[in-house]
Amino acid sequence: MLRAVPRSLSRQVLWRLRRSKSALVGSIILGALVLAAFAAPLLTPYEPLAIEPVDRLQPPNARHWLGTDVLGRDLFTRILFGSRVSLQTGLISVTIALLIGVPMGLLAGFYGGFTDRSLMRVVDLMLTFPGILLALVLIAILGPDLFNAMLAVGVSASPAFARVVRATVLSSREQTYVEAARAVGCSNMRIMLRHILPNTMAPIIVLGTLGVAGAIIAAAALSYLGLGARPPEPEWGALLSEGRNYLRVAWWMTTFPGLAIMTAVLSINLLGDGLRDAFDPRLQS
Repeated sequence: MLRAVPRSLSRQVLWRLRRSKSALVGSIILGALVLAAFAAPLLTPYEPLAIEPVDRLQPPNARHWLGTDVLGRDLFTRILFGSRVSLQTGLISVTIALLIGVPMGLLAGFYGGFTDRSLMRVVDLMLTFPGILLALVLIAILGPDLFNAMLAVGVSASPAFARVVRATVLSSREQTYVEAARAVGCSNMRIMLRHILPNTMAPIIVLGTLGVAGAIIAAAALSYLGLGARPPEPEWGALLSEGRNYLRVAWWMTTFPGLAIMTAVLSINLLGDGLRDAFDPRLQS
């Protein structure tokens, strides 16, 4: 009688990910957005910053598929080039959150005691502020700028990563492989980086993927308030801010950038849900 060969964890994850309809749909939409962002100069004959006063406030038509803004700039072109800025903003913000939150959670969970209490009190203090409010405070200190907005969003998102990593490390540090590493003389740093950290990657990947969507929304909100990307930067939140004064006469100036944000966030959330299900240990056979 033939026995089934057990699959490795990575193969199980990939197998479940391929079977996830939400992950498939999210990957296709997100892939299309990323491809459009890279190929933006090939998809439109217009420049994102080129001003054409004679074409101002034109509704969607054959020449300008999504209409034009108050300065005659093609909105389809600005949304395409804006996807570069918004997606990059989400990725950089989450990277900053990872660089801050993961070491905090790793040190707190591994050493425990005074180190754990001290770092978690800092995290608790940051969590007393809503994320967007903490970002606004940091922007007020650093000044309104796109990079400062990314930094503020990343710092405000870091407590979530610290808590998730700490919880995972608390359970991992008691495992047999950690005791074996100590027995052969491995240093604490080597144990954390070579043995414990790889076992925290699953929740980090899931939280990081979902965090990109939240970072895009937060950065767009800051730009909408005039605290992120500055004109004439074609960032999606800035495009919404530009169109809010023309809602009655140029509905397309806010509708299509809003749809772009919604599509990007939806695709990332669908992919994140698929990754969460794929990494769920309760689904492992």
